[in-house]
Amino acid sequence: MLKTLKGYIGEYRKTAVMAPVFIILEVILEMVIPLLMAAIIDDGLGKGNMGYVIKVGLIMLAVSIASLYCGAMAAKLAATASTGFAKNLREAMYNHIQEFSFSNIDRFSTAGLVTRLTTDVTNVQNAFQMIMRMFTRAPITLVTAMTMAFLINARLSLVFLGALVFLGCVILVLMGKVGPYFREMFEKYDGLNASVQENLTGIRVVKAYVREEHETNKFKKASEALFRCSLRAEKVMVTMMPIMQFTVYTCIILISWLGAKTIVVGGMTTGNLMSLFTYTMNILMSLMMIAMVSVMISMAKSSAERICEVLGEESSLTSRKDAVREVESGSISFEDVCFSYHGDKENLHLSHVNLSIAPGETVGILGGTGSAKSTLVQLIPRLYDVTSGCVKVGGVNVKDYDLDTLRNQVAMVLQKNVLFSGTIKENLRWGDQEASDEELVRVCRLACADEFIRQFPEQYDTRIEQGGTNVSGGQKQRLCIARALLKKPKILILDDSTSAVDTHTDAMIRKAFREEIPDTTKLIIAQRVSSVQDADKIIVLNDGQIDGIGTHETLMEENAIYREVYESQQKGGDMDEQ
Repeated sequence: MLKTLKGYIGEYRKTAVMAPVFIILEVILEMVIPLLMAAIIDDGLGKGNMGYVIKVGLIMLAVSIASLYCGAMAAKLAATASTGFAKNLREAMYNHIQEFSFSNIDRFSTAGLVTRLTTDVTNVQNAFQMIMRMFTRAPITLVTAMTMAFLINARLSLVFLGALVFLGCVILVLMGKVGPYFREMFEKYDGLNASVQENLTGIRVVKAYVREEHETNKFKKASEALFRCSLRAEKVMVTMMPIMQFTVYTCIILISWLGAKTIVVGGMTTGNLMSLFTYTMNILMSLMMIAMVSVMISMAKSSAERICEVLGEESSLTSRKDAVREVESGSISFEDVCFSYHGDKENLHLSHVNLSIAPGETVGILGGTGSAKSTLVQLIPRLYDVTSGCVKVGGVNVKDYDLDTLRNQVAMVLQKNVLFSGTIKENLRWGDQEASDEELVRVCRLACADEFIRQFPEQYDTRIEQGGTNVSGGQKQRLCIARALLKKPKILILDDSTSAVDTHTDAMIRKAFREEIPDTTKLIIAQRVSSVQDADKIIVLNDGQIDGIGTHETLMEENAIYREVYESQQKGGDMDEQ
């Protein structure tokens, strides 16, 4: 884990090294100050030598300024290194997530990934900064102050050794106890973020069904679960402070009592006792710092493990080194394809599918809910890998293609249409960053989107709000279709992507496809028979298996499922007309 995280310090490695160097200098200078103070008391004030007091006082001032400068530089360098480390870590995680297959993404919840990118990285960042500053400063201060204290009076300094052993045992016990609580706490953060995300994403549905109170209660439960878990961790952590204070005051009382007796018998000067008190506070403050950092490291350890889970996740879909980088044609073939989302051959979502589609064909896909229509087409651009069998595009196994090459030639408009914040132009150019304005207009006309875009005051420069909330479902679908067309793909897949448009617009889109992109292989998943009725062939799926393939006329004669769907829709249409 540490080896993994260390690699992301990157260009801030030098800064991360220099911060502890300045801290060491600061500590050394601080340790000199009590000696100078003792000299002022014993050799200056004690002997009435004011010139010596002024001289040593000026030296003490210079040392203090130098210590202050080193402390400021250490703080600046530590902040720069820790924030830079966090930046690199977030970028690495985000970039790694982009390489995930759908299977990889399914392993992590969206809320869980957000928590890892934000809260967990912040915890690791804070721990890294504390390690550079406190965890460097505390041991050095501790060792230096202990050494100086032993030089002043070895017998009195044995008090510190007892305190050191006692607090070390306490820290080890508390760290072991609080670690599991932190791990559980971050899982509760995931649940809280999931509740917020789900509510905000579906806020219109929540209000439409007057479910605000239900959502509030759901959030309250997640928040209370996080509160209870955090409270358990805090109860363990807060015991640290009383124990530390008890140890500090016990040491001060013992040093005062034993030190006074030593001065009486002439074994130590008043100045030395004052210096010893200063070193006492340095030692005990160092122990408190170590305790604080230990708790922070325990928290960060849980976060670091969650971060490394993401960074260590290997994508289940990768391109071969000798991958094919050109798709010859839009032909598609399924050869005895079986598929399970969990790789379980006993629980297949697609079972022994054999299918052949010629380049330029228009293929309709029908089936009931859960019949695996979307699953079938997601295997073509290799969003998932088959469990067994083979999917070929252009006569080549999709596993042999470079992923970018394959997906650039297989444009897919998913069932859930997504638009991003930005202008209509910016959203369309996801299909082709170099597309001219004329190309944008052309594909929008093919998708029957140009007409409604022209009605906006700013037309193609109209800003799309997050999630496309300021356009209708049908408009969103048409913009997504236009975006896919801009890729000039050899295969175009519409996964129920015209469900929100009227039948006339649907027919216009299909007509434009036939006339303008005849060489593109088109797969259309639809619920309406009218959307696929004029396709070259229609595939009927039932429970993950092909129940029938043929034209509309053939299936009307030979396939009971297709005929039943058609007749039910025709009957429904007749009732609507009445």
